[in-house]
Amino acid sequence: MSLSAQVDRFVHDRLPRVEQLPMFRYDLPELQLPDQLNLVEELLDKAAAKGFGGKPMLRSREQTLTYAEAAIEVNRIAQVLVEDFGLVPGNRVLLRGGNSIAMALSWLAAVKAGMIAVATMPLLRAKELGEIIDKSRPVLALCDGKLIAELEAAQREYPSLLTIVAFNLPDDPASLSSRAAVKSGVFAACPTSADDVALLAFTSGTTGKPKAPVTTHRDVLAMCETWPRHILKPRSEDIVVGSPPLAFTFGLGGLLVYPMWAGSSVYFHDAPHTPEGVVKLINEIGATICYTAPTFYRQMAPFAKQQGVPTLRICVSAGEALPDATRQLWKDATGIEMLDGIGGTEVFHIYISAASDEVRRGAIGKAVPGFTAKVVDDKGSEVPRGTVGKLAIIGPVGCRYLDDARQTDYVKNGWNYPGDAFLQDDDGYFFYQARADDMIVTAGYNVGGPEVEDALLKHPAVAECGVVGKADAERGTIVKAYCVLKLGEVGDATLVKALQDHVKATIAPYKYPREIEFVTVLPRTETGKLQRFRLRQTP
Repeated sequence: MSLSAQVDRFVHDRLPRVEQLPMFRYDLPELQLPDQLNLVEELLDKAAAKGFGGKPMLRSREQTLTYAEAAIEVNRIAQVLVEDFGLVPGNRVLLRGGNSIAMALSWLAAVKAGMIAVATMPLLRAKELGEIIDKSRPVLALCDGKLIAELEAAQREYPSLLTIVAFNLPDDPASLSSRAAVKSGVFAACPTSADDVALLAFTSGTTGKPKAPVTTHRDVLAMCETWPRHILKPRSEDIVVGSPPLAFTFGLGGLLVYPMWAGSSVYFHDAPHTPEGVVKLINEIGATICYTAPTFYRQMAPFAKQQGVPTLRICVSAGEALPDATRQLWKDATGIEMLDGIGGTEVFHIYISAASDEVRRGAIGKAVPGFTAKVVDDKGSEVPRGTVGKLAIIGPVGCRYLDDARQTDYVKNGWNYPGDAFLQDDDGYFFYQARADDMIVTAGYNVGGPEVEDALLKHPAVAECGVVGKADAERGTIVKAYCVLKLGEVGDATLVKALQDHVKATIAPYKYPREIEFVTVLPRTETGKLQRFRLRQTP
């Protein structure tokens, strides 16, 4: 008999067919989770029993909430959802906001009440929000008051979204905080099945049309027992900061779920994130763990070197490939060996990584405990070590897209295919080459764009770069680089030649970019990922 408490079966009825699902493995003792659990009950309601009740959980310049205080606020919002709006388990709740205490509490409340959280990036416009509404059919939205205009525009086009409630508007009697303030703060967690859906996390769109991976309560708690337990190793005294949005699973894990699992606290900084500002913030609050993308670490490095970051002990890089040039720049500036990782929205978070004392230059790391990873050919057969192929993974979490034909592209014979090209060495370390569709085949040679980018970034004139293939009548495809230069550098023919020579001297000469175009900005997602597909579309 199913233990499911989710009454609204919209998402369950649109999951992939059984034969399209990945295999799941729960090989570690800590992955043996009960069949009935609610992730918020496990991480928040039980915090007091773990000794975390009086410890700070959520911080900002204006407010600090302990775990016990946050639990009451979450209960009040859950009461609003159920008592004021009549929501039932399985209803989708759209969330729209930047990283703030109110956004975090709203997400936790929706999931605790058995609803399915659909968090959206703050910079999305009405058209993009409309696509998410059309796909997920939320019945209610909780939206930061500063961002409500675009959501209201989307609602006019997609009236299936019935109600919008604003947060971070304390003086509005209809706001979420005003409604929650009169509630008792007593709310029992919905008795969800471990396999009930907790969230839909729409992908950030590095390859075009976003998809909607489905994540269960079991998935989230299982991931807490993999990378955080074995690689990150957070402590209850940690103070966590970072830039990835809570609507991005990199941010949701790093800046909410994993700190809760460890009893740590998170500081949400709502001012614009500038490299110098983040370094100052780290020192002001004594942050010990930082999450951001490689490009931002590169921009932060000179300020970190100048000001120092004495309290910082762990720096996590994910979201896109970490060039070794950036890793070494950061290490020179701070003395900290960056913790790299690759993961995906489809499996919630990181599945290949290495602790700082096990880093191998150029490698991302090994399969995180709980996961098995291999490099395969087009038929799914494992290739010899040192050979480039496609990454395939299996573990306690796997891809389940909501009503999407691309499910069979990601899951094949039970294995997850994230779409990345890797090679693995004899010691089990994985070396990222490129997205599988970003591998450049030029005159019969395979060239990984990130490898060329790393070489270019080692040149003192280059601030950022992106490398893609460009069609060519003679060679089929050539390597083309788009470079953002540092202030004061002049992008002329002399510099083109200098950069080409530099690449030839750094990696195999056939990999050098035959064309270099200087640009002022590179196309990136809101989470900082380079959108190479947009570079390929450039005339």
